[in-house]
Amino acid sequence: MPDDPLSLTFAALADPTRRAILARLAEGEATVNELAEPFDMSVQAVSKHLKVLERAGLISRGRDAQWRPCRLETAPLDGASEWIRRYRDRWDDRFDRLDREIRRMRPGSDTDG
Repeated sequence: MPDDPLSLTFAALADPTRRAILARLAEGEATVNELAEPFDMSVQAVSKHLKVLERAGLISRGRDAQWRPCRLETAPLDGASEWIRRYRDRWDDRFDRLDREIRRMRPGSDTDG
């Protein structure tokens, strides 16, 4: 698997469990046990998902005595969003040009010569 930040981000986001974990962390910090509660899987399985998210930079883990809260890190999401926006802008432009061409080709259009 590639190690570039964008590939790591998209690979981490590809799993619905990891997306659900990120959605929960968007509400605030949580421990591994708190994050594991809604899932029908072991705490160890959730920990594996957290390692993938941490490797992608999407979460960080703190330490407060015995409590190790996980928190959302948004910078990788910003990078992915920017990448998607660039391609969305390109496709929007292409669809706009296609729409103009289709209208031009229609019989009875204003530009029909």
